[in-house]
Amino acid sequence: MPQHRNRIRVVLTWAVDAVAWSIGLTVAVLARFEWDLTQQRLAGTAAMIVLAIGGHTMLGHMHFLYRGRYGFGTFEEVRAVTVTVLVCAAAMMTVALLATTRPVPLSAVVVGSPLTLVLMLGIRYVRRLHRQRIRRPDARTAAPVLLFGAGDAGQQLIRSMLGDPNCRYVPVGVLDDDPAKRHLRVAGVSVLGTRHDIPKAAAETGAATVIFAVSNADGALVRDVQALAQRAGVKFKVLPSVSELLDGRVSVGDVRDVQITDILGRHQIETDLDAIAGYLTGKRVLVTGAGGSIGSELCRQIHRFAPAELMMLDRDESALHAVQLSLHGRALLDGRDLILADLRDTAAIRRILAERRPQVIFHAAALKHLALLESHPGEAVKSNVWGTQTMLEHAHGVERFVNISTDKAANPTSVLGYTKRITERLTAHASTRHTGTFLNVRFGNVLGSRGSVLTAFTAQIASGGPVTVTDPEVTRYFMTVQEAVQLVIQAAAIGRDGEALVLEMGKPVRIADVARQLIEQAPRPVEIVYTGLRAGEKLHEELFGAGERDVRPLHQLISQVEVPPLDPGKVEYLDPDGDPAQLVVDLAALCDVSAFVHA
Repeated sequence: MPQHRNRIRVVLTWAVDAVAWSIGLTVAVLARFEWDLTQQRLAGTAAMIVLAIGGHTMLGHMHFLYRGRYGFGTFEEVRAVTVTVLVCAAAMMTVALLATTRPVPLSAVVVGSPLTLVLMLGIRYVRRLHRQRIRRPDARTAAPVLLFGAGDAGQQLIRSMLGDPNCRYVPVGVLDDDPAKRHLRVAGVSVLGTRHDIPKAAAETGAATVIFAVSNADGALVRDVQALAQRAGVKFKVLPSVSELLDGRVSVGDVRDVQITDILGRHQIETDLDAIAGYLTGKRVLVTGAGGSIGSELCRQIHRFAPAELMMLDRDESALHAVQLSLHGRALLDGRDLILADLRDTAAIRRILAERRPQVIFHAAALKHLALLESHPGEAVKSNVWGTQTMLEHAHGVERFVNISTDKAANPTSVLGYTKRITERLTAHASTRHTGTFLNVRFGNVLGSRGSVLTAFTAQIASGGPVTVTDPEVTRYFMTVQEAVQLVIQAAAIGRDGEALVLEMGKPVRIADVARQLIEQAPRPVEIVYTGLRAGEKLHEELFGAGERDVRPLHQLISQVEVPPLDPGKVEYLDPDGDPAQLVVDLAALCDVSAFVHA
């Protein structure tokens, strides 16, 4: 049945084009002779029409115009129709010029061909408008909505809505702060004003929902538009950030309720895909800590760039199962892409690096819970310091080594900060000993990662509270895991030997405000209890240490700071099984950049 309907559509399309040629050439001849048609002129006109239809049919077949290649009324079909008409007109003019007796004046072809093209395209346009109209959502069942954002994402969303008769939304207006878009209409939907016109637009259109349709907006803009929508008494929904929409396409199915990551973690990120592909595509890439929040997202994003081999190393078999499942939709755990190993097993790491010969390494494996490491500094040394040094020592032939660090390494005051600062310095030392590029990437808290404050607050709210916050004034930097990893991959493309690349994290956010935002979305009130700062914690985190300057020569969101090397021989004498207090003193001493000058 569908095939039968397709044949009918093709025949009707051809008939429309044939009639267009008939009308176009006839009108041109009538105009040329001012309606004074003799029998000879009528016969010549008929002959030229037959020639035009025959030539158009043949050329149209060659361009797949009547063979189902193009959707009706699409730009691709318009291009094919235009080329066919122009070539056909050129052929008729050639015949007319070579003929001893011209069947019609040459001017009839010159005038008739454009008229024919206008008729063909006009009929297709009218048909397309009709199809769009019948495919619009039913206004009786679809909820009227306003969109904030008339850019690419907003326009895609409007067309997605209007192209689905079963869509639950029908767009009735757009809001945008850009003055250049004041009179813009998208598929018949008008821009009604700026964000401050939300109350007026909602009252005039009857819309009860505002959809935030700016996929590359930062969290501050999301918060502001949400507040305006709440004051206007309308619901607020969002499109995911551009980092979540990795394929770049927007549809109605992407619209969702606002999440805390939208409010706190959105950052506008521009990535140089060519530069990234240059060091990842076709390369053997190893990710340590591949089962963790950062490691697993690294694997998912690196996978898009088609590496020759993506090796995922972790000591947690369940985490490896989860990341393989997220990449391939299945997890048989029998491929060479999964490597079950512990960084503390020096012999195993040495063997793996020698056998698999990775060209790019993202070292994300680490112990990261600040309070726990304060109680167990020896474990931090074994995993964070010695584990990293094992990777660095045996990374022979590696073209690029990226050590994932943390903002706690800037002016460190905790065991976590000390050990991560030491790994930055060890990586800087390795850059002087290996031929590849060895660098660090430093950033703050990742929203939604395992053990993050967001995860903890969500669990506390689900259990009825209270939500525990260390101090009313404590602030932290936040970024979503997708955005952090995007910048990590970008930073690795531009970083220079021995540097620490510091990612732009936006403005620091008060943890108490995060708790309140989450509590507002809870079904019942939850109490906030302040517990006081724990050992090693700062009231306000820093991204730059003493003497480090915020310099961004290559990317507006990535600072590049120098890191003084640290001789790995200094860390060999650390005693993780000795006195914990003395170990912390020794770790702090190794972070003093003035105390050790590499020869």
